[in-house]
Amino acid sequence: MRRILGSKITLYIVLGLGALAFLFPFYYMVVGSLQTNVDPTPAGAFPNPENLTIENYVAINERINLLQGLVNSGIFAGGVVLGTIVFGVLAGYALAVLHWRGRGATFALALLVQVVPFQLLMIPLYVMIARDYGMSDTYVGMILPFFINSTAVVLFRQYFLQLPKDLFSAARIDGAGEFRILWSVALPLVRPALLTAVLLTFIGPWNEFLWPFLITKEASMQPLAVSLANFITNIAASTANPFGAMMAGAVVLAIPAVTLFIIFQRYFTSNELGSGVKG
Repeated sequence: MRRILGSKITLYIVLGLGALAFLFPFYYMVVGSLQTNVDPTPAGAFPNPENLTIENYVAINERINLLQGLVNSGIFAGGVVLGTIVFGVLAGYALAVLHWRGRGATFALALLVQVVPFQLLMIPLYVMIARDYGMSDTYVGMILPFFINSTAVVLFRQYFLQLPKDLFSAARIDGAGEFRILWSVALPLVRPALLTAVLLTFIGPWNEFLWPFLITKEASMQPLAVSLANFITNIAASTANPFGAMMAGAVVLAIPAVTLFIIFQRYFTSNELGSGVKG
């Protein structure tokens, strides 16, 4: 018993230290955003209460409009997540459950797309969307290149393959169509994959700044990540505390992603996929 208790205590200590090491940069970011005067020493992680203020948030909001940037980021990231989930689920279901000619070749192409870095496609995509389609300075132009995600297709396919085939056969015998089977049978069983895809897809466009910057130069349409990048490179020096203002912008940018993870993490559990099959 003593050996088991000692092992558990050691495990908790190691996990606790790892958690502190992981959370410290976030803590330092928040503390840095609240400091009136920058303290670059280790003591800056534990500042004097008299050195704390919210003026850094006011200063950066006056220059880049944090609320408008958050709305733009929400539209951009929300559109990408919507397209990724809808088309990822449909394509993954078709590749895993339905039988049709060319299914293997299509799946191979989906894997091949993941090998090609997005940076190699950025210039031709920009020319096509901005010049040929005339979608510069539009939300659609920002969303369209990310609307279908091959990683989500592969993820959903692998999860659908784990579902017992008897569930689909029983539903078809009862007269259910494929869309009804997908909605009522398959999706409830792959909820962890659905939430994982939402979270991973959200983080990418939420932090993306290069592609939206290429598509639009209108400050009123730029996501918050683009506005922060412009602030850091162009106007950070105009504030009384550039470091604090940059930290304040980073905190605002991080809050939605962290909140989404906290809400979803309780659902990242494995399902008993065979529970609906007798025997």
